[in-house]
Amino acid sequence: MEQEFLNELRAKFGIVYQNVDLLSEAFTQSSYVNEHPNLKLQDYQRIEFLGDAVMELTVSEYLYKKYPNYPEGKLTRLRAAIVCEDSFSAFARECHFDRYIKLGKGEEKNGARDRNSLLCDIFESFVGSLYLDQGKAAVQRFVAQVVFPKVERGDFSYVMDHKTNLQEFLQKDGEVEITYRLIAEAGPANDAQFTVEVVAHDQVLGQGTGHTKKAAEQVAAEVALRKLQQK
Repeated sequence: MEQEFLNELRAKFGIVYQNVDLLSEAFTQSSYVNEHPNLKLQDYQRIEFLGDAVMELTVSEYLYKKYPNYPEGKLTRLRAAIVCEDSFSAFARECHFDRYIKLGKGEEKNGARDRNSLLCDIFESFVGSLYLDQGKAAVQRFVAQVVFPKVERGDFSYVMDHKTNLQEFLQKDGEVEITYRLIAEAGPANDAQFTVEVVAHDQVLGQGTGHTKKAAEQVAAEVALRKLQQK
């Protein structure tokens, strides 16, 4: 494994591997193994299998503790948005994992290094290798640096009920009266546009438009929550 990568893991995440071979295996694709049979290498697939399960458990435990009032369905939707190819590939890029994947020449030429499916696998295999090398606590520390801050700033709120999210944000320190007011209605009955504003503490927090009052309320809540989180 490249020393540059080891240095980066130590500097960014405080991670120092005891068994560097595990890390190397986690970043080795089968195409590289096939092109170097004399090295008797293993590809990342077995470790990725483990990392997938470790990530699901780690995220599930975090969500279960962080949102004690969320029902099972809501927790499941939020977890599905986090534990998925799009999210894991984005995390992998952020961690610069794409730079250190060992690929065969053909896969390199075909742009595999930037393929979401591969980057997702690599993120999972990294987590699996870290778990094997240092255990659950090390994985939790890493995920707390890379993943959980994005949950807390609302990156995955699109899968949630924005009105509920806004209510929970405003009422985290006590009860707050939240009102949705219809302020405009335009267009014919079969294509009406409703505009709603959301009010709390005698202040308009956000405004939204939709083809139904409920849709407009959701947009208004989303706008309000985004503004509040940016303060």
